Amino acid sequence: MHGVMTILSSIVLAACSVVGIRTGTEEPAYTVVDHVGELEIRQYAPRIAAETVIEGQDPGQAIQTGFRRVAGYIFGGNKAKTKIAMTAPVAQSSEKIAMTAPVAQARDAQGRQLVRFFMPAEWTLATLPVPDDPSVHLVEVPAETMAVLRFTGSHSPDTLAERQAELLRLLGPSHFHADGPPVSWFYDPPWTLPWLRRNEVAVPVGSS
Repeated sequence: MHGVMTILSSIVLAACSVVGIRTGTEEPAYTVVDHVGELEIRQYAPRIAAETVIEGQDPGQAIQTGFRRVAGYIFGGNKAKTKIAMTAPVAQSSEKIAMTAPVAQARDAQGRQLVRFFMPAEWTLATLPVPDDPSVHLVEVPAETMAVLRFTGSHSPDTLAERQAELLRLLGPSHFHADGPPVSWFYDPPWTLPWLRRNEVAVPVGSS
């Protein structure tokens, strides 16, 4: 019986891999502290990220370029040749980018975009290996409170813009106010069936 269950478990995991369902991927820890309609208000603790800035590319190209750079780092492209576990989400946001500042993607007025992977909780800035690629940087993301709207399906630039606008509209009547630009988080690989994808748009918030 144990052998049968082991085989069945392997089949299920393989099927999940084919359709892109997450299986055991670590995510940054958070606490849900409130709700605003369908929005979750989440408190995130400080966390470590590896990030890179891309210039002169549209958002779709930039996320691919950034993903390759930072994925190269966690798959062994570092001074210690250490492999680091993949986490979720990858994030895309519109913000002023500081070079000293998930996977994440941000875009500023000059068209520069930031792609970020969050590191597993076991790692610190002191223990993470140094990237081989000088365009990949390790940073500490401070604790923050985020309003989050979850959705499935497409995460095209137009869809993300619509969802971010919806997020801000839903947040408007509440006692929370946006305290920065929106960010989009992607939890699944690109081959995931659209209706199985977990996407989120979020914005840092304060309360009045």
